[in-house]
Amino acid sequence: MSENRSLAARKVHFLNRWHAARAGRMRARAVGFVSSPEPRTIGSFARGRQLLAGNFLFAGHLLEHQDSDLWDLPAPNADYEQEIHGFAWLDDLAAVGDLPARAAAQRWLWNWIERYGRGRGPGWTPDLTGRRLIRWINHALFMLRGNDAPDSDAFYRSLHQQTYFLSRRWQGAASGLPRFEALTGLIYAGLSLEGMEGMAVPAVKALAKECRTQIDDQGGLPTRNPEELLEVFTLLTWAAAALSDAGQAAPPEHLEAIERIAPTLRTLRHSDGGLARFHGGGRGQEGWLEHALAQARVKRRQPDGLSMGFARLSAGRTSVIVDASKPPTARASYNAHASTLAVELTSGRRPLVVNCGSGRSFGPDWRRAGRATPSHSTLSLDGYSSARLGNAEGSTGREELIEAPTKVPIEIGHVSDGLRFQGGHDGFVATHGLTHARTLEMTFDGRAMAGEDMLLALDDAEKRRFDLALDATKLQGIAFDIRFHLHPEVDATLDLGGAAVSMALKSGEIWVFRHDGAQNLTLQPSVYLETGRLKPRGANQIVLSGKAMSYATRVRWSLSKAQETAVGIRDLSQDAPDLTDEP
Repeated sequence: MSENRSLAARKVHFLNRWHAARAGRMRARAVGFVSSPEPRTIGSFARGRQLLAGNFLFAGHLLEHQDSDLWDLPAPNADYEQEIHGFAWLDDLAAVGDLPARAAAQRWLWNWIERYGRGRGPGWTPDLTGRRLIRWINHALFMLRGNDAPDSDAFYRSLHQQTYFLSRRWQGAASGLPRFEALTGLIYAGLSLEGMEGMAVPAVKALAKECRTQIDDQGGLPTRNPEELLEVFTLLTWAAAALSDAGQAAPPEHLEAIERIAPTLRTLRHSDGGLARFHGGGRGQEGWLEHALAQARVKRRQPDGLSMGFARLSAGRTSVIVDASKPPTARASYNAHASTLAVELTSGRRPLVVNCGSGRSFGPDWRRAGRATPSHSTLSLDGYSSARLGNAEGSTGREELIEAPTKVPIEIGHVSDGLRFQGGHDGFVATHGLTHARTLEMTFDGRAMAGEDMLLALDDAEKRRFDLALDATKLQGIAFDIRFHLHPEVDATLDLGGAAVSMALKSGEIWVFRHDGAQNLTLQPSVYLETGRLKPRGANQIVLSGKAMSYATRVRWSLSKAQETAVGIRDLSQDAPDLTDEP
């Protein structure tokens, strides 16, 4: 299987290089735009200023070279190369929008054409070409203002060559976000450039097919990555808007996918506006979620139940999101985490309980660590994760989740004073004969959440397996830890002689963690893995440690606002510095 995939990857790489070289040699005519394109991407003013200051921060690597050309700097790794060749940084320079920003953008873009425009370099893949075309077209007026005819001709010729390449190679993009990027870029170019409308027609049909096969009934993706879902949703809204501007209607499958995704993203959005951080995803780029939802004009909310496999409890100012389904499998699990039944809790504008996040930008060791169960706010057993990593693909470094939970029954309902979530998974049955069950109850005012975690041997076969695992410990018990990772801006201290943890948020709210006293409570170091930072941020985690000695082990705990915390708080504290700042 690994050999076949490696062979397929080499074939895709060869075809990309061959068609890129062919596109680079073609004598493309300098076409113009059918109409002035409207920018839809949103950049960061702060990141734009950092670029102008010579601070090139991409994929977690910072290169500091003032007055250097972007393409002269040695790329630290492939992820860095992908980010710069995708040209998303154009959004940031356009957000600054002054003369130095335009001059830098023009210089770097024309230097790219000179160096790589003939089909050379790592940027000639379908997804990067689609991403690049969208940015070039979005910011064409920003780029072309003040330029003479030869430069403009080179710009249009390169657009034509890249569109030709994309029309031949979009099928080579992997299913999911890469193919959505490739097809949206092809639609953009086909609708925007003179004489290339015919290239948009097959792309529109292909995008509709991807919507039909990749977006499920819950409005989710196979990867179950919330941030990736936002990126796909944004691309779909851009493509629909481009078709509308051209006087065309998007196919029904396209519009229906937007209708399904919008309520799901609302479910996955915490009370502070950020996305839940699961399966390799982050909070989402600032402003993108609100902008995409507003542009889609879909007001419907997801009915009670699961959204892309996640459950939501929300009351008052508090939101709780739970990973309540089986993790992704096969290729969809390349970035997936062993996070079944993990929770995140946000109060108002302030995250309280989080997951560590994706460590991809900090190297392979952090990436693997971030995928493990102990990096999530849930129970881990005897040093085991609820799913394991395996099936490495040779030099690609990609690992799938294997031996993952196959049964994740859940129930969401009401209790007399609030909302209840009940769920379980069998991720530890094969190794220890134990099922992890979790119950969460949130009060209607959102000021308190009671939790219960249980480890259960349910049938005779599982009891025999548990007995064997217990014998291996010489009857000392099977160790478990229940972790609650805290956001770096939460100030946590042990209280009541070590029987509780008090947590102060920057808003002024005080939350208190308590437990039933049967386990050992500690406050330990943790990390917060955040894309765009140079290194992991230090944080704390609450850890309840115990040992399973019988067929049923029960742990009760609670999170609640201190009585002196007001019902309504005006949160006027400034947010943390921009992510491009070093922590």
